[in-house]
Amino acid sequence: MSDIRKFAVVGCAGRMGQMLVREIIAHPSCELSGATDQKGSPAIGKDAAVVAGLEACGVLIEEDAAKVIMEADTIIDFTAPAATVDHLRLCAQASTNIVIGTTGMSKEDEANMGLAARHVSVVYASNYSVGVTLLNELTKRTASILGDDYDIDILEMHHRHKVDAPSGTALSLGKAAAEGRGVDHDEVKQAVRDGHTGARPRGEIGYATLRGGDVVGDHSVYFAADGEQLILSHKASGREVFSKGAIRAAIWTTSAERGVFDMSDVLGLNQPMS
Repeated sequence: MSDIRKFAVVGCAGRMGQMLVREIIAHPSCELSGATDQKGSPAIGKDAAVVAGLEACGVLIEEDAAKVIMEADTIIDFTAPAATVDHLRLCAQASTNIVIGTTGMSKEDEANMGLAARHVSVVYASNYSVGVTLLNELTKRTASILGDDYDIDILEMHHRHKVDAPSGTALSLGKAAAEGRGVDHDEVKQAVRDGHTGARPRGEIGYATLRGGDVVGDHSVYFAADGEQLILSHKASGREVFSKGAIRAAIWTTSAERGVFDMSDVLGLNQPMS
């Protein structure tokens, strides 16, 4: 394979799509091979780099995802679940790897990832920040050490326009804590507290959600016991951390095996330490 990786961005006219285009163009070993946006978008036919605020690069935004996918080594998809499922099918047919940052994916959607992963490398993460990936690992490790003598609550804050709660990143932290404790996350999850709730059950993993302003993403995991608290936190001050992480994942796919992976695999955190 050439040292230059050919990456395409689907849904490139959105805020995240534009950042991904800028990151690919700026990276010395990456080439923007194609770009798409949804049917009827005013961005169709325009130069992807110009839409992203750069000088023209000659890559025009298209509606035909199949063509763009076929010409890429890897596509990066931060769109919507229905579109992502369609892109997974096309990637499997074209033997094109895919990096997925789409949120709100159902279990059925995730099953489609498994089907595509028989043919290509699929990276799927709720958050592509390297720091958040490490926070997940620290949360799992801490939960396994402390046990259920420590109550766990996850506090997250995002901008006023975010439509889902708790955030996908918060849920991934809760799942990491549950995995560390060896329990089923869905059985111990408590996302809503309102009214007369009674005493907190032992082993519960709670969530608290804040929305306001232009906050990119703040996440904290609280381990609280009698006499002390341990707090693990991450704050994102710019969305560039997500696009940089996604490009890192895309580069990783070009030498990866077939299968479904996450950012822990990309960073080598699932490998045994020497």
